[in-house]
Amino acid sequence: MAATVSWDSLRELANFQAENGCAISLYVDLDPSITPTADDAHSRVNSLLDSGRQRTPRSLGHAQREGLKGDFERLERFFEQEFNRDGAHGLAVFCGGLDNFWRPMALTDSVPDQIKIGKTLYVAPLVPLVGRGEGAIVASVGREQGYLYGLQAGRLHEIAKHSEDLPGRHDQGGWSRANYQRHIESLVLNHLRRVAEELDRQVRRLRGAHVVIVCTEETRGELQDMLSKEVLRVVIGWAQAEAHATPTELLEVVQPVLERWREQEEKEAVERWREEEGRNGRAAAGWEQTLEAASDARVELLLYADGADHQAWQCPKCGRASLTAGNCPLDGTRMEESDHGLDLAVHQTLGHGGRVWALRHRRDLEPFEGIGALLRF
Repeated sequence: MAATVSWDSLRELANFQAENGCAISLYVDLDPSITPTADDAHSRVNSLLDSGRQRTPRSLGHAQREGLKGDFERLERFFEQEFNRDGAHGLAVFCGGLDNFWRPMALTDSVPDQIKIGKTLYVAPLVPLVGRGEGAIVASVGREQGYLYGLQAGRLHEIAKHSEDLPGRHDQGGWSRANYQRHIESLVLNHLRRVAEELDRQVRRLRGAHVVIVCTEETRGELQDMLSKEVLRVVIGWAQAEAHATPTELLEVVQPVLERWREQEEKEAVERWREEEGRNGRAAAGWEQTLEAASDARVELLLYADGADHQAWQCPKCGRASLTAGNCPLDGTRMEESDHGLDLAVHQTLGHGGRVWALRHRRDLEPFEGIGALLRF
């Protein structure tokens, strides 16, 4: 049905700007406790679309109004004819017909119902969903079987498989026990070597996706020495599971590994920010400093606390964001008000090649209204 959210897709969305018409950003909460049935989902969608129609900007020309009308009709058809929640807890759909843009995205977690219309897409709600393991590779490796899964939309999807049919005892024939055992071990090592090579190919193909390996301690000892430097660099943990575990059971085993990795990454980022901020180094603290640094392409890593947002202003010509109203300092254009300063900061950061991290475990940013950044310079 849909693409899933990743850093690459998020950066693409943040860089999109409607040139010919407007863009619609639609978020639907599909948490089963809130939206248990398809009828409930359609009811929520219809309410959002009605709200969106009422927000059509009056300044639009005839062609743009017709384009926006067509987008609303396409969204209606999508939910009536194509929509399949398939276990997703949320859905985002981005639409800009006059600019030939259409992107539905299944979400692993719920998101508040929202609809936004503008020249750019509203992407801030997606940031907390990235970095929770989405796109990770889970390798389930045994002496005879090796399965590689990709984590997408909260599920494991098989991306590669290698197997080795080891001979049984009845195949031993006239071999001595020692020779037979050496033959078996040779087959196992060749199998593990092929799995290691496949892991290397997938890591390179997926641009360094993080890896969790599920295997016994004995297999780990044999496999670890076969892994390439590129794979070892992105392995974030090892785990064990029952033999022949299903993808669902494997996901339950690796989720704690992914969460520990994420918490450690957050800890290191915040501690680095505290050190830089404490010595007036390469750090921004608070909305004014952070929006200015993001607009100047100086943000390496944007950090914000859950729920943080602020009224801000943006130049409609160059996109520069500011905490205060007035004219753009770069081109003199009158700044336009926005209720979503966080989305402006996210756009500026991703658009200039930076990264964004939504804090879940640390409260260090509370004295600074929930936002800060590590800077390139």
